[in-house]
Amino acid sequence: MIDMAAFRDAVGDAGTVCVRGGGTRWLVGAVPSHTGDVRQISAPVGIESIEPPEMTVVVGSGTTVADLASALSEHGQEVALDGPVGATVGGALMVGRNPLRRGRLGEIADVLLQADCVGADGQTFTAGGPTVKNVTGFDLCRLLVGSLGTLALVGRVILRTRPLPEAGAWMVGEAPTGIVMEALYRPATVLWDGVRSTVRIEGSCADVADEIRCLEALGFTAADEPVLPAGWDRWSGTLPEGGVRALGSGVVHHPGPVSAPEVSVGVRSLADRLRDAFDPFRRLNPGRDPYRMTA
Repeated sequence: MIDMAAFRDAVGDAGTVCVRGGGTRWLVGAVPSHTGDVRQISAPVGIESIEPPEMTVVVGSGTTVADLASALSEHGQEVALDGPVGATVGGALMVGRNPLRRGRLGEIADVLLQADCVGADGQTFTAGGPTVKNVTGFDLCRLLVGSLGTLALVGRVILRTRPLPEAGAWMVGEAPTGIVMEALYRPATVLWDGVRSTVRIEGSCADVADEIRCLEALGFTAADEPVLPAGWDRWSGTLPEGGVRALGSGVVHHPGPVSAPEVSVGVRSLADRLRDAFDPFRRLNPGRDPYRMTA
């Protein structure tokens, strides 16, 4: 069993504190001018239970994404989280970046069903529930995803899983992207670097075989797995000169420095009110601002 009591005691009820996992995206959302002595703690590690019929998993947020993926694969399932080598479940949720295979796996905000947390007052509370139909009130889980741990520190989560696809293939070609999108049914991802399209298709063996033939007719060829547009390191930020567009998701990975997005006065005011309600003294992950995130 995941020991939330020990996690609560580590957080305490005084002093600034943050949870550090793998540290793979430690500077995401950090305010450059912030300095201070912030106590670092670790989140619980381990998989408490996997329920394949219910398509859920109970896991400590300090568990690595890779370890969770390995355990779920034994049951023919997966979860819509990814991250650099060493990334943790909690870190992936708090950064809130959608998976590359978003077209098939869906949004990261839909993954988190329940979160057992410690608040700024040092007390535990639970957001969400193991099944959506049993949850009433505000959807705090969606609020926590992408919050960079500024609202609560998450120790134990229940995640929604998905079946692993029977088959999958990477295909590369230079057909117009509009034609590619029209030719496929829910591709896992379609990436375009300005010249070449890189496509990931997944599903039943028969469906994947049909879509491979369709793409081959458009001049696409199969590629070794995994394949990404040439010159793109997804986690370091290295990109080809023209950048990479993730079609169907509205995401553009742009080369070079990118300024923090502009946030309207109304949105910022609402965000500040929420943070005041959850953490009025800014104990949790001080110096973090979710609205500074550019990736």
